[in-house]
Amino acid sequence: MTTSTKSLMECLKQIRPIESEVFEEAEKEAMQTSVPLERLLIEQGVVSDADMALAMADYLDLRPISLTGFTPKPSLVELIARERWKEYKALPVCQFGNRLTVAMSDPFDIVAREAIASGSQMELVPLVALEKEIADAIASIEQKPAQALEDILKDMADEGDVEVGKELLEDASLDDMVENAGEAPVIRIVNSILIEALRKHASDIHIEPMEKHVRLRNRIDGILYESPSPPKNLQNAIVSRLKIMSQLDIAERRIPQDGRFKIKALGKEVDVRVSILPTVHGEKVVMRILDKTALAPSLSALGLDEVAYDNFTYALAQPYGMILVTGPTGSGKTTTLYSALQELNEIGTNIITTENPVEYQLDGINQVQINPAVKLTFAAALRSILRQDPDVVMVGEIRDAETATIAVEAALTGHMVLSTLHTNDAAGAIARLTDMGIEPFMLASSVLLTQAQRLYRKLCPVCKKEVDIPLEILKKNRLDPKLFDGAQFFQKAGCPKCNGIGYKGRGAVMEILLVNEAIRRTILSTPEADAIAKIAIESGMRTLRQAGIERVRQGLTTIEEILRVTSEH
Repeated sequence: MTTSTKSLMECLKQIRPIESEVFEEAEKEAMQTSVPLERLLIEQGVVSDADMALAMADYLDLRPISLTGFTPKPSLVELIARERWKEYKALPVCQFGNRLTVAMSDPFDIVAREAIASGSQMELVPLVALEKEIADAIASIEQKPAQALEDILKDMADEGDVEVGKELLEDASLDDMVENAGEAPVIRIVNSILIEALRKHASDIHIEPMEKHVRLRNRIDGILYESPSPPKNLQNAIVSRLKIMSQLDIAERRIPQDGRFKIKALGKEVDVRVSILPTVHGEKVVMRILDKTALAPSLSALGLDEVAYDNFTYALAQPYGMILVTGPTGSGKTTTLYSALQELNEIGTNIITTENPVEYQLDGINQVQINPAVKLTFAAALRSILRQDPDVVMVGEIRDAETATIAVEAALTGHMVLSTLHTNDAAGAIARLTDMGIEPFMLASSVLLTQAQRLYRKLCPVCKKEVDIPLEILKKNRLDPKLFDGAQFFQKAGCPKCNGIGYKGRGAVMEILLVNEAIRRTILSTPEADAIAKIAIESGMRTLRQAGIERVRQGLTTIEEILRVTSEH
């Protein structure tokens, strides 16, 4: 970049004549306030920002450019973090070989120019543009999702960056893996995989190496759906990129590894938990997306029916005792417990949790990460927690007799204890604890409430369509059609709003067993699941199937979906 033999102000005066007294007054104020003269002249309306841009272009011997209606290529925007373009008041325009042409509102900013050149690893060719036009262009790309994986793969094929479908070279060196993991196409692929999963509200991302291809799947509302696959020849580079993000050992490919990282995208910050497992065709990666904004802020947001909500809030209001949440893996037990904790989270309450792993970090709550490698088990952590003057204790899961015994004793000695168990129904929780060796009289005195839950997929409210009562399905599953008198059945359809799936979001059906006097007597005499469930139903408990049927009657989901996630006692 060369400069004109004329000064910047001389270049400006040639474009926009300025009266001598006006210029001298502005020059004096600039010296007193330390504001650059060119900025002051624009702020005072003496010259326009367009005039100043033309003067800078003339002075620095650069070309001016108008960005009105200009949309930058996403692959160029992704060369450095999007936030940096806004910070540097710059925007990429085009690329020729190793030369990157960038529009800048302040081409005098040497720090910004060096940062862009270093981040993109290209030679910078600056142009001069208006700050407002740059800001408008940046705002337009921030409103658009990141480049879709299909578009990135198409760009890569067009540009000749990779040969899609090329066989993976198993003897790739570690140096090659590190170098490839930093290449722009790999970064763009990983970014697009993450953005696409967030956009579709996926809970998990699976990157699975097969013999001749890589399979990419997203778990959306509990079901896995396939997405366009990354090229096989970038398999190791993609895994290495994820290992670098997770601060894992990229040289280790023989044993499983676990890590996590944070990303900011689509206006929110989420944690991503990474699990890497060696398979015969390479390393399989599963990423769990932990979005705190998706947590229910309170019990009322869980969508409980009135009786269930009243029972749960009554149990939480007790000064001490045990609340057990049960269900299979992935049924939302942790979400329910976190909702309950947020109900109890007050200045005057000391809440401590022990979890494996800590999924969501919550303000005001002390969370302990289990680490069996150093013998920090649930039981060991629970013993220490009870010496920390807690009011409320959450145990991530009761897996063994030792943990169960300590948890029950804590509930009996003035603490509110919340935990989970893997049982099929609410009554089964009490039977499971007796199987672990807990005396029935201790359970009768300590357990306040047990709950079982399942997650069902909600019909997309935009495209769901009315259908006739499916009598054949009701007959096959021994459901009385009278249960649905006056109800309207709906079926899934599919639209852009739900990505063509027909379902959008999930809800919970819950079976809540509040321990009353009748149930306490049953626990003392016959602590079996069937006997406890019978008394609970007589006391007004709604089973999972009954709660699910009510969701069908409300038009929230399909009968097939409820039959899929619940069973009759």
